Amino acid sequence: MRLKFTRFLIRFLLRLLTRIEVRGRENIPTSGNFVIAANHIGLVDAFLPFYIINNSNLVLLVGEKWEKIWIMRWLGRGLNFLFVDRFNPDLKAIRQVIARMKHGEVLVITPEGTRSKVGTLIEGKPGVSYLAAKMGFPLAPVGISGSFDQIFFGQLKRLHRPHVTVTIGPSFSLPPLPTEAQARDEALNNDTDEIMCRIAALLPPEQYGVYADHPRLKELLSGSRN
Repeated sequence: MRLKFTRFLIRFLLRLLTRIEVRGRENIPTSGNFVIAANHIGLVDAFLPFYIINNSNLVLLVGEKWEKIWIMRWLGRGLNFLFVDRFNPDLKAIRQVIARMKHGEVLVITPEGTRSKVGTLIEGKPGVSYLAAKMGFPLAPVGISGSFDQIFFGQLKRLHRPHVTVTIGPSFSLPPLPTEAQARDEALNNDTDEIMCRIAALLPPEQYGVYADHPRLKELLSGSRN
């Protein structure tokens, strides 16, 4: 009941306060386990999955600092937040994620690990690629624009409804991880770049950030490889 009410409240507030344009909704897998990997430029990003996806089995990884705020703890209970340590290996959280996904939940994660303070892509962390490759789940890349805090809240203060665009790309899978430690680390770095470049390809050029000159992004934009 709480989840339904909280989801209804979020959708109501987002429709009231913002203009959200969703592109590529047909790319969301309709069955099975999968991971949603999105960029993160604003506070409102954490609530967008509940607006665009009609799935009551979402689990969101949220930085541990937000657990100290009562409203986020309350929302977390209603929206299935999993608070994680962003700066140290959080084996407990990883085990929880694996267990939840085995029971049919859909993981929503931001590979950058934190909000971008500049509004463009920052370097991705290998955690999401590790989970996806280890468990063999496909990933659905999502690019978000228009939610950067400075612009978003600035428009709200001027009583303007911010225009947020959410673009969902085709899902893809990562190859199994090598067993050797050095080869595994290299594969994780390559997989993380793959995820981030697929997200970048869904964004306007001014948001490419550190991936603006990445060869893989150029391949994706030219359509030379899928």
